[in-house]
Amino acid sequence: MIDPHAPAPPGAPPWRGPARLPVRQGTGRFLVLACVFVCAACGLVYELELVAFASYLMGDSVTQASVVLSVMVFAMGIGSLAAKRLSPRAAAGFGAVEAILALVGGCSAMALYAVFAWTGAWGGLWAGGPRALLVAFSLATGLLIGAEVPLLMELIQRIRRQDAGGAVADLFAADYVGALVGGLAFPFLLLPLLGQLTSAMLTGAVNVVVGGALVLGLFRGDLTRRARWLLVVTNLTVLGVLAAAAVLVDDFERAARQAVYGQDVRVALQTGVQEVVLTGGTGGRPLDLFLDGRLRVSGHDERRYHEALVHPAMNGPHARVLVLGGGDGLATREVLRHRDVVQVDVVELDPVVVRLARNDPALAALNGHVYDDPRVHVSTADAFGWLRSAPSAAYDVIVADLPDPGITASAKLYSQEFYGLAHRVLAPEGRLVVHAGPVTLRPRAFWTVDATLHAAGLATTPYRIDGRAAGFAAGPDRTAEAARTPHDWGFLLAAADGPPPLRATGLPRTLTDTDLTEGAEAALRTRIGDTPVSTLVHPRY
Repeated sequence: MIDPHAPAPPGAPPWRGPARLPVRQGTGRFLVLACVFVCAACGLVYELELVAFASYLMGDSVTQASVVLSVMVFAMGIGSLAAKRLSPRAAAGFGAVEAILALVGGCSAMALYAVFAWTGAWGGLWAGGPRALLVAFSLATGLLIGAEVPLLMELIQRIRRQDAGGAVADLFAADYVGALVGGLAFPFLLLPLLGQLTSAMLTGAVNVVVGGALVLGLFRGDLTRRARWLLVVTNLTVLGVLAAAAVLVDDFERAARQAVYGQDVRVALQTGVQEVVLTGGTGGRPLDLFLDGRLRVSGHDERRYHEALVHPAMNGPHARVLVLGGGDGLATREVLRHRDVVQVDVVELDPVVVRLARNDPALAALNGHVYDDPRVHVSTADAFGWLRSAPSAAYDVIVADLPDPGITASAKLYSQEFYGLAHRVLAPEGRLVVHAGPVTLRPRAFWTVDATLHAAGLATTPYRIDGRAAGFAAGPDRTAEAARTPHDWGFLLAAADGPPPLRATGLPRTLTDTDLTEGAEAALRTRIGDTPVSTLVHPRY
């Protein structure tokens, strides 16, 4: 600590003496550091809220997280510089910053959801509107968070003058610990218990209460009577806005989901893993299953996808089958069409998806009530970790019914290490089939998966099938135009003893070779029932 009467460093505002506090100096310093802790936790929750919403609603989580974090860090630097102008009135400035931050951060999730739900499919000049709003909220939140620390530094110096290094160490220690608590509270406490919208509002309410209490309770002597009343009215207004939004959040979420997913949303759950939405399935409407906003099952043409995924891999021994992912039971339905299957093990990360597949009447009817079959055994686990402890040479067929490789969270399930583990648990002459995403839309990702399988010691037969226009709303990884145009699915059938042939036997629907086409991409045309399948003969990377 330095002498209170020592001259201030060059450029620093003159010290006006210790603040008039209603508590002892030590207690006052503790309260300021506690406020730093809470503000840091709230700031990180705002960051994670923006990253999560960007990923859920706009897809490509690596890009969205990079945009949010980089813009926020840049804005924090600008906010710190701008806060220098407020240092002579640090108490009033901090109170105003916390009120605005609580309003912006607390309402950011609802505003983003509203803009995406009701304007995301407009296209034209507004095609990038939701992303522009995401950048705007990231910028505003970063500016306000950046302004907090310089103002709090000034306030802690108003309590007791000390050397800058010691004050910075104390302040940043509280800041980093608060960030840790906020970072852990968001995924493990706030999101599962309250959901994204309510957790953002609660965070905003905590933010404005703590900031207002510090200024009005500890530094009220630094404010004029008018400033005190103005801060009280502002904080109460912010709390009122957040409370009103919290009361209306259920109706808002219901209306927004209908705008995004259609009018017949039947189930909407936020699990510990993801958001699960079921639409249709009654009154003759096709059932659709969305996971984190992405369409995973479309009643329009799911049978085309699951038949093409499963049946080519069943050509050969198939008594023991492992399904990775596919908790909806639809891939297992196709596996059980082969009557000589003895055992099917399903490894699904989210138990809620399995529970819906068992108990939801429409989804259970679609999967043929496969979970009532004694041959089917379900494990709730991460597929990567589960494979590590699986016995060697245990399965004749592995069906990888996993999210697209373009989704960051599933990237490890398309790695060389993952395919090495799958190779280990395959029996001699066993086959692995992988859904590797759309060939036409993301050819680089598709052929990267193919190269990864080769690196793991597996030979592949790449193939694809064409789907129908889904007709669903715009959302992650899809535009309004893409929803109205036909799509395709790409698959890789792999084995250790050479490329497996693309055909199926012993089924009512069988694959039959029809013709060999010429062109930039030679393709062997086959069929599963009424579904044309193209074998990619000359893959290009």
